[in-house]
Amino acid sequence: MFTVRRNKHNPLLIPTKTELWESIATFNWCPSKDSKKVHAVYRAVGTPELVGAGNRELSVIGYASSKDGIHWENRRPLIKPELPWEKFGCEDPRVTKFEGKYYIFYTALSTFPFTASGIKVALAITRDFKTIEAKHPVTPFNAKAMALFPERINGKIVAVLTAHTDIPPAKIAFAKFDREEDMWDENYWTAWHENIDRFALDVRRGVNDQVEVGAPPIKTDRGWLFIYSHIQNYFSGNKIFGIEALLLDLEHPEIVIGRTKGPLLVPEEIYEQFGHVPKVVFPSGALVNGKNLEIYYGASDTTSAVAAVNLNDLLDTLEPETARKYVVRFEGNPILTPIKNHPWEAKAVYNPAAIELGGKIHIIYRAQSDDDTSTMGYASSKNGLHIDERLDTPIYVPREPFEMKSHPGNSGCEDPRIMKIGTRLFMTYTAYDGTHVPSVAVTSISVKDFLAKKWKWEKPTIITPSEVDDKDSCILPEKINGTYMIFHRIGINICADFLKSLDFSSERVSKCVEVLHPRPGMWDGKKLGIAAPPIKTQKGWLLFYHGISDRSNYRVGAALLDLKNPTIVLARTSDAFLSPEMKYEMEGQVPNVVFPCGAVLRKGTIFIYYGGADSVVAVATLELKNILEALS
Repeated sequence: MFTVRRNKHNPLLIPTKTELWESIATFNWCPSKDSKKVHAVYRAVGTPELVGAGNRELSVIGYASSKDGIHWENRRPLIKPELPWEKFGCEDPRVTKFEGKYYIFYTALSTFPFTASGIKVALAITRDFKTIEAKHPVTPFNAKAMALFPERINGKIVAVLTAHTDIPPAKIAFAKFDREEDMWDENYWTAWHENIDRFALDVRRGVNDQVEVGAPPIKTDRGWLFIYSHIQNYFSGNKIFGIEALLLDLEHPEIVIGRTKGPLLVPEEIYEQFGHVPKVVFPSGALVNGKNLEIYYGASDTTSAVAAVNLNDLLDTLEPETARKYVVRFEGNPILTPIKNHPWEAKAVYNPAAIELGGKIHIIYRAQSDDDTSTMGYASSKNGLHIDERLDTPIYVPREPFEMKSHPGNSGCEDPRIMKIGTRLFMTYTAYDGTHVPSVAVTSISVKDFLAKKWKWEKPTIITPSEVDDKDSCILPEKINGTYMIFHRIGINICADFLKSLDFSSERVSKCVEVLHPRPGMWDGKKLGIAAPPIKTQKGWLLFYHGISDRSNYRVGAALLDLKNPTIVLARTSDAFLSPEMKYEMEGQVPNVVFPCGAVLRKGTIFIYYGGADSVVAVATLELKNILEALS
C-alpha cells in the first residue's frame, strides 16, 4: 500500500513568455542529481517567430538547475535542432550519468509533416551541461524515449527504449552494448531490430492500450525500479494517461519481478487536466530523495511537476512476497455463512457493521432470505476473529413503508453502519422498498438495551433527499464545529453534510459537500462509497472506502481526513489494500467484491469486517501504525 503526493508547489516549471524558445510549453523533464544541485533537461516549445518555420512550433531541449528541487534557475537551451536528422525538433529527453558523462537520449524529428519514419531516437553527450561534446542519431527505425541504466550489468551497457511508438502497439525493449560506440552503430541496430521480440516486454493491460518508457531505471536493493507511461484506451477518444511501475531483476532487467496493479497517478489537478494536450500525466524522470521516490512528469504537455511516494512502500507493493503485508485475512474466513434452516438468512449474509462494547466486538450483518428480503442478524466475538455467539433470529427487520417489499425482488434493510454517540448507538442503513430509489435511514438504541439484547430500536427515519439514490452513510461520532457530520454517497462521490442535531424528523441531509471523487483509470475510477465509520487517530480521521473500477471489481482503500474539517483530504492511498483474491470474495451473488461496513481498533490493530461477493462475512486485520505511515 502506498500514497502518491503531488508537490504542493506544482507545477514547478512553467513556460516563460518572455523567452521565445520556451514560451509555449516546458514539460517532460528528467533530472540528474550531484552533491550540489539537481540538473534537469526538459522539452521546451517555442513560438514560430523564433524558428522561422511558418506557423509550426518547434521543440528544443532546455536545461535548468535547482538547489532545493522547487526553485529552478539558469534556464537555457541545451540541445537545438541543428542537423538534418533533428531539424524539425528535439523532444522528451532522458538523462543518465554513466561513467563520468551525461548521456541524454531524446526524440529527433527529421520530417515535416511528422511521420513515423522520421521520428527516431538521438543521443547527446555532455560532461557539464554546458558543452555538448557529441550528437548521434541512434535508431534507424521509429522509436522514442530511450534511457540508459546508470551502471553496467554483467559487463554490458544497458538501455531501455520504446520501439515503434508511432506504429502501435509500441514495444518496451532492452538493448545491451559492449562499447559506447555501439549505441549509435546502425549495423548493431539493424541486427537488433530483426530480433526485436527477443528483447521486448509487453506490459499492456489490454490490446487497446499503449505503453512508453518513462524514467531512467533506478537501482534499489530489491531490483531496478522502472517508471513508465501506460495509456488506457489509446485507440479511442477516451484515452487515460497513467503512470505505473515495474520492478526488474538486478542481473537480468528484462525479467519482471513485480508491477503495480494499476496507475499510481492519473490526471486530476487543473494543471494536468488543461493545457497544450489536456488530461496528460507523462513520467520522464525520477530521483530518490531520502525515503521518497520523486517522480518527474509532464502535465498536459505544458508544464513540469513532481510527485513523491515512499520508496519502501512502493517496493513492498511491487514485491509479491511483501505486497500483502499490510492486510492479513483471517485463515478461518469466512466467519459467517448463510444458515439454510434460518429462512431469514438462508440465501446470504454480508456487509457487516461492527462496534466494540463491553470487551466484545458486536457484528450486525445484512442477512438475505430466499425471497431477497434483507434484515439484520447479530453475532459477537471476544477475540475479533472467532464467532462466540450468533443469534438465530434477526435483530432488525423492515418496519416502515420505505423499506417494505412492494413487489418481488430486493428490498429491506441493507448495509448497516453503527456508531456510539453519547449513551446511544446510532445505526444508518440503506432502506429500499424495491420500487423507489434507495435512501439512507437511521435508527438508534441505548447502549444498555443493546448489551442486554433488548432490541428496542427507535422508529427509523429517512435522512437523505427523496427521489435521490443515496447510500453508504454514517454519522461522525464527534461534533465538528458544533454540528454533526453525515457521510453519504450521491451518484459516484462520497459526500458530506452538516446537521445541527440528530433529530432527523426536523432536519435531514440536503447537501453534497464533496469529500472524495473517483479517479478515472485507477482502482477507484468508477464509483466510491464509505466503508466503515471513520476512526479517530492523532494524525486525522482514518476513513476506509470502497472503490469500483471499470471492471466492476469492488476494492478497499483509505483516506486520511483533517481532524477539524474532515471534508479536507490530507492523503489518499494510490492503491487498494484489499482486493478480491480469495474464492469467497470472487465467487458468490456478485463476484469480485470486498465490501466492509465495520472496523474496530483494538490495541493498535484494526479489525475490518467485510462482505465477500455479497454472500459471506469475513474479517481481515491491519496495523494502525502501518496504514498511518503509508498515509503520512
